Amino acid sequence: MSGVAIRIENLSKLYRIGQREPYRTLCDTLTQAFTAPFRRIKQISNSDGRKPNSDFIWALKNISLDIKHGEVIGIIGRNGAGKSTLLKILSRITEPTEGYAEIHGRVGSLLEVGTGFHPELTGRENIYLNGAILGMRKAEIERKFDEIVAFAEVEKFIDTPVKHYSSGMYVRLAFAVAAHLEPEILLVDEVLAVGDVGFQKKCLGKMGEVAKQGRTVLFVSHNLQAVSTLTGNCFVLNNGYLSFSGDTYFALRHYRGIWNNTNEGAYIENGKSTGLVRAKVNTSEPNNIHRWGEPLIFEFEIGFDKKPKSGAFSFQIVDEQARPVVHLWLYDSENPWSRAGKVSLRCILKNPKIYMGRYHLITHLADRSLMEKMETLEGICSFEIIMEGIQREYGWFPGACTYLEDPSWEVA
Repeated sequence: MSGVAIRIENLSKLYRIGQREPYRTLCDTLTQAFTAPFRRIKQISNSDGRKPNSDFIWALKNISLDIKHGEVIGIIGRNGAGKSTLLKILSRITEPTEGYAEIHGRVGSLLEVGTGFHPELTGRENIYLNGAILGMRKAEIERKFDEIVAFAEVEKFIDTPVKHYSSGMYVRLAFAVAAHLEPEILLVDEVLAVGDVGFQKKCLGKMGEVAKQGRTVLFVSHNLQAVSTLTGNCFVLNNGYLSFSGDTYFALRHYRGIWNNTNEGAYIENGKSTGLVRAKVNTSEPNNIHRWGEPLIFEFEIGFDKKPKSGAFSFQIVDEQARPVVHLWLYDSENPWSRAGKVSLRCILKNPKIYMGRYHLITHLADRSLMEKMETLEGICSFEIIMEGIQREYGWFPGACTYLEDPSWEVA
């Protein structure tokens, strides 16, 4: 047990839809302890894991894990898979319905923006408050104070109540406190979902430092590039169950399989005669997976009920945060748009250096002579770029395009 930081045995969490978990007094806790066996008979489902009725849902079911000191673990899964519930149980914010978790070491957690902050207190006061909650002595907090403030970039506002902070300032200070007060176990839930690119880079760099110092990190994120860069092992949750545990490389491949089974794919075909009729991304591997740097081909078919005066078509490659990465366009310099009916377009990117991550397309069709937008389609043709076997750096993020040759267009 000396090498184990977190031991989880048959951990399950049952929620009743629409019901909040109440805060309990000591008397409530003692009463509940005596009545627990009777309530358990009424509430818990059959041994095969079925829900007792439609008002209940298992957020987690039979999770068993051992996490060693010094490990940096990624936790991934689709929305509602149980990732945040697991971290809340480990942070002692909520109680499990079944099973238990043993934690050996001081825990620091950043589960939501500003968790543990009091809105009426200043940034300075919240640093001391959060530090005390984490079990730090005043001298220890003071030693790290200037470093925390500098990292969060809130020097001018450190004596302002945090209720007046922007969401970016809030999360910067919250992350700075959690990362700098040297907990032995750091739990981080989607901190990279808030903040600009510069702050995200600082967060990744700091978490990398924490990992090198031998502290244990559990990192929940939808940012697969960050998970791949930071973690050596990864847990995949799916509908409350642990579906994979092991090396991050294989965990990401397993997760892609879950994602691709529910994704619309890199192909659409509309039953219409005007506008974008068909769109397809030809990736280098099956299941909408494309290897970084290899040719990427996009095919489109556009229909016109009548001859357009001056057509223009463009499309954007957009990342998961709806940030455009590449914008490519084709105007009507020759004859493609000179007839009614269908026009086929093919755009070839010979050597795209678009960083790993999940992407989709936004297409635009317009009549330039009339300055009219004919059609815009969003969120189509999802695909994923992988960088397996290629050197990765902290400064690279989904949404980064390091190199792109001029596209080649074919029209028929």
